[in-house]
Amino acid sequence: MTKAEIIADIANKTGVEKVAVQATVEAFMESVKGAMINGENVYLRGFGSYVIKKRAQKTGRNISKNTTIIIPAHNIPSFKPAKTFVNEVKNKVK
Repeated sequence: MTKAEIIADIANKTGVEKVAVQATVEAFMESVKGAMINGENVYLRGFGSYVIKKRAQKTGRNISKNTTIIIPAHNIPSFKPAKTFVNEVKNKVK
């Protein structure tokens, strides 16, 4: 499902114009992104959490040059679904 399909689905279910729904969805995504850039996690009860995971420094290999490289420690965004979300999808997926 694409962002456009999500916007159309919400507009159909709520009766709100697509332009307003699009602005709301994009504002939500910007809010989540902004919070995570500031180092905050976002918790949506019953849906899931957008969390920042810290990856430790590690050693990797460049196989084309056969050399060892150091991959520095870094943070990555991640989504962790809520248990109720997981159970509902698991039980109702077609």
